Amino acid sequence: MSNYKDTLNLPQTGFPMKASLAQREPQRIRQWQENGLYGKIRAARAGRPLFILHDGPPYANGDLHLGHAVNKVLKDIIVKSRSLAGFDAPYVPGWDCHGLPIELNVEKKVGKPGVKVSAAEFRQKCRTYAAGQVDRQRQDFIRMGVVGDWENPYLTMDFQFEADIVRTLGRIIDNGHLHKGFKPVHWCLDCGSALAEAEVEYQDKRSTAVDVAFVALDPASIAQACGSDYSGEIAVPIWTTTPWTLPANMAVCLHPNLDYVLLAGNGRALVVAEELAATVAARYGLDGVTVLGRCKGQALEHQRLQHCYQSRDVPVVLGEHVTTEAGTGAVHTAPAHGQDDFVVGQAYGLEVYNPVAGNGVYLPDTACFAGQHVFKIDQPMLDLLRERGVLLHSEGYDHSYPHCWRHKTPIIFRATPQWFVSMQQNGLLGGALAAVEQVQWVPEWGKARIDSMLAQRPDWCISRQRTWGSPITLFVHRETGDLHPRTAELIEAVAQRIEQRGIEAWFDLEPGELLGSEAQDYDKVTDTLDVWFDSGVTHACVLRRREGLRAPADLYLEGSDQHRGWFQSSLLTGIAAFGEAPYRQVLTHGFTVDAQGRKMSKSLGNVIAPNTVMNDLGADILRLWVAATDYRGELTVSDEIFKRTADSYRRIRNTARFLLSNLNGFEPAKHALPLAELISLDRWVIDRAARLQVEIEAAYDSYQFHVIYQKLHNFCSNDLGGFYLDVIKDRQYTTQADSRARRSAQTALYHIAEALVRWVAPILSFTAEEIWENLPGERAESVLLSEWYNGLEQLDDNEAMGAAYWQQVMAVRTAVNREIEVQRAAGLVRGSLDTEVTLYVAAPLRALLESLQDELRFVLITSGASLAALEDAPETAAETELSELRLQVHVSEAEKCERCWHRRDDVGQHSGHPTLCGRCVDNVDGSGEQRHFA
Repeated sequence: MSNYKDTLNLPQTGFPMKASLAQREPQRIRQWQENGLYGKIRAARAGRPLFILHDGPPYANGDLHLGHAVNKVLKDIIVKSRSLAGFDAPYVPGWDCHGLPIELNVEKKVGKPGVKVSAAEFRQKCRTYAAGQVDRQRQDFIRMGVVGDWENPYLTMDFQFEADIVRTLGRIIDNGHLHKGFKPVHWCLDCGSALAEAEVEYQDKRSTAVDVAFVALDPASIAQACGSDYSGEIAVPIWTTTPWTLPANMAVCLHPNLDYVLLAGNGRALVVAEELAATVAARYGLDGVTVLGRCKGQALEHQRLQHCYQSRDVPVVLGEHVTTEAGTGAVHTAPAHGQDDFVVGQAYGLEVYNPVAGNGVYLPDTACFAGQHVFKIDQPMLDLLRERGVLLHSEGYDHSYPHCWRHKTPIIFRATPQWFVSMQQNGLLGGALAAVEQVQWVPEWGKARIDSMLAQRPDWCISRQRTWGSPITLFVHRETGDLHPRTAELIEAVAQRIEQRGIEAWFDLEPGELLGSEAQDYDKVTDTLDVWFDSGVTHACVLRRREGLRAPADLYLEGSDQHRGWFQSSLLTGIAAFGEAPYRQVLTHGFTVDAQGRKMSKSLGNVIAPNTVMNDLGADILRLWVAATDYRGELTVSDEIFKRTADSYRRIRNTARFLLSNLNGFEPAKHALPLAELISLDRWVIDRAARLQVEIEAAYDSYQFHVIYQKLHNFCSNDLGGFYLDVIKDRQYTTQADSRARRSAQTALYHIAEALVRWVAPILSFTAEEIWENLPGERAESVLLSEWYNGLEQLDDNEAMGAAYWQQVMAVRTAVNREIEVQRAAGLVRGSLDTEVTLYVAAPLRALLESLQDELRFVLITSGASLAALEDAPETAAETELSELRLQVHVSEAEKCERCWHRRDDVGQHSGHPTLCGRCVDNVDGSGEQRHFA
């Protein structure tokens, strides 16, 4: 037997089958860094239309989790795809560096400021700690393959940034949105500070629910309003789950339009909402519901009631917030301890009485409970109310209650003097709601979510009583409380000092340095800004400050919790400072959960760290998982899911390897054929790729990355692996090296590879670079410097052997394959080339297949293929899913060609090559085989 191996065009490439991503990726990162890839991308896109994705700053504290990976990878995919689309798409990463979590970590190491270290030393320790956290997180983000300006990120603790925070506050003040007020705010007893809305989370809590009687001072007047002649004692019972707020009660609130009844009780009549009368009667153990009279809530406005245990009397007031979901229809009102209560209190001129200190202990002048902690007075309160004869009922009550997101402990509403950005006083809320209409929200439900968050938005409390934070750089008159008339000028003067020395410049500042003799009349504000203000003004401090960026950004992208966080703080500061939203589009992604739908939690033991995935499987597997998952909902993750993702990755990688290995010896400038000269099947696959590229570009533009994954996977598995690449193997391997048959296939493979490497580059960035450097032809040093491939062309829809034609051929081939598999499973045949097939087809399909002539067998990958009329099919012919096709598969009796493995009758008839078929003889010694279709 002769050795014909050297006459075959066997595949060869330096692109390895084994990815070894975990080992190769760090080397690629070093290459990117050494070559200054990010700078080269910027230079290559200079002058192009801008696309600005503005990075929401992660907090500079703690290890990264999968949520961080999802967020940063999504951003990276978008930035890279926009760059490939020809946009100048810079990416400036950032970090949020001030705030309580950093302060708490530093406290653990050096103690509280002012105790073991000075406040200035403490702030420096916080700055150092935050810088270390930034460095750690930056390396992890870089390891994920995220390309950006990592050498020059924005940090909210940079001196320039801190100065611009102050300047933006100044603009908001100039535009009339700031005021100081004594209002209830979320207050964490552990933090000892007010909390922002976004720093509050709701958890289940068991509270003591109490029903308490507020006795009417003029019962006859109430009876008359109810149309009753009842002459006994009347009380209005309230229901509350926060008995600790009763010392601050200043009123009882009814709904003006609800129906209330005078309900006969045990020794007194009770005013309750009619809808709740039966429930109340049962709860109080009354014998049925006896109605003595009824009226609307508004008929009882201004009636006076005796406080439940103190000597003062309180009014009946009206409020739209009263509901009949629970309780009695009468709401205990303490303006210092609730937003609705505060609003109603303002309308009625009620005192905002707050008897609770910042540590949760009642002040010394608090009647009955001085010095006691609010969370420890339930039983003493019950005893007191029972003693006074006003406790109607008490029970344990499970409900959702606000907690501090850091300490996971219950918080309280507590009125304190704070600085607020007003939603109403100069039209900020209206401006924000109008701006929402102009923004594109992805997914669309994001708009409804932000609208609902804004609808009842209270004033934004922006002041905090912390050490490590941006200062509120204001001077307030000691007597009037007014801001200094030169506030705008003073803010700029302070900002210039902060540019030089950071926030310490404010804390060290002696007022006389700026105010001169006026200093004795003004107090320097010592509060710091809510950390959400810092991140909320990044549009001013980054987009409007850095060269090459602009505001508004094209896109903000964060998790769905940021509708109440960064999306909202950015919107409000954008409107308040500049009169416009800081973004044109807002994209929201969900959160990671395990296979059982549970949130990732250390206590559950279901946490999968991104570094674990990258060290085991590689960052490209992590990136592919992000892209493959529909981020609009929850992102399910498990070891099994990552394993399946790795399997999908191998399909894409193996496809790329086939393309590259069969481009061996191909020089595009020399060997590529014009598309019009390609063999029909090759021209079809170019058309298929061209149409797919349109779909992929559209999916990148609309941020539908899971659609891209599906289309890529299907293209590699079905169009290429399941059909085209399978068919062309024979032609690619056996025809003459420089023949049109082979060069046509190589031209198609080359164009597909050039397109494919770009399609996957935003997602599989490391693998794409590896493909890129193994492609033939002149090219840029990185695929990330390229743009979408323009070498693909679609066929005319009326082309005889166009997409519709080959779709039918593929369906026939699928039917043949299924029958061969049936016979293989039965042990009747070994492989498809051991068979010959007879196709019994209806006339239209027969004409289509006849057009392939003898090349039909190459498409079917059988050693022989013949056509016959459908009506001539014997009973033994197999049925197929195609109504116009039946077929018979036969074991070929011909000899097997040693070179191409086809079984042909002419094997052994060529004296010089007795083991070859005639076609192979022609390819080895003759002018070469001619192909026209496949």
